[in-house]
Amino acid sequence: MITKEQLEGPKKITWCIGCGNFGILASLKKAIGELGVPQNEFVIVSGIGCGSKIPHYINLNAIHTLHGRAMAVAQGVHLANLDLEVLVHVGDGDTLGEGLGHLMHAARRNVDISVFLHNNGVMGLTKGQFSPSAPRGYVSRTSPPEAGAPMNPVNIVAYALTAGATFVARGFSGDQKGLVALMRKAMKHKGFALVDILQPCQTWNRVLNWKFYNEHTYSLQDNGHDINNRMAALEKAFSNGDKIPIGVFYQEKAPTLAESLALPVDGRLRDHKTDSKEVQSIIDEFIL
Repeated sequence: MITKEQLEGPKKITWCIGCGNFGILASLKKAIGELGVPQNEFVIVSGIGCGSKIPHYINLNAIHTLHGRAMAVAQGVHLANLDLEVLVHVGDGDTLGEGLGHLMHAARRNVDISVFLHNNGVMGLTKGQFSPSAPRGYVSRTSPPEAGAPMNPVNIVAYALTAGATFVARGFSGDQKGLVALMRKAMKHKGFALVDILQPCQTWNRVLNWKFYNEHTYSLQDNGHDINNRMAALEKAFSNGDKIPIGVFYQEKAPTLAESLALPVDGRLRDHKTDSKEVQSIIDEFIL
């Protein structure tokens, strides 16, 4: 079992006091410790944003990538290293904006990675602009005060369900017990797993705060939701009114991308050696 001390990161945490990312980091460490996977078999991939600084705060193999591109890098890491547990930690700013296409196609391909989306409705690292998940009308530092965010938010749970994700859940960073359980289930799932994590930004988003989520979230599992019914999951995904559902929306077994590709059967892709003469002979066959 991996201990908390073994997972202590190399850098001093610079998140703001009261940030929801603290709860996500604590839950991640606990979930990893309970999973029973050796520490060296984890790799964490992140993008750009407050939540994407998480690789610096946990002692795991890590790649800190570009804005919106974490999903693409994570797919490459996974396909070349099928023996590793690939975890993606990204924010709503980069992943639901510039990176949304990568996320949708990773879900469609059913890539065997676990994606944890730190969702606070703002671009926290760049001083509080509204993000793609901000509610319509949300007034940020850069939006007209009389109008606020001029469009409806990205409903990432609904997007993931329609794209073909085989595990879709939502957690709350203030519910550590529930979030640990969701993270553990996502990592154990064989296929594309997405956990949308609601997390307050105390500095820039004074609307979606701890009090709001404590009062407006409820458990799907405590209310008899059928996780095997995609249509029922979609209905719950669009029920974000006064009460916001958290828990597992949907789960199914399906072939993963790696199982559907012509990957080496005698070893890992990272160890595969290509004979340039053989490649050239194949090319020569197509030259007229």
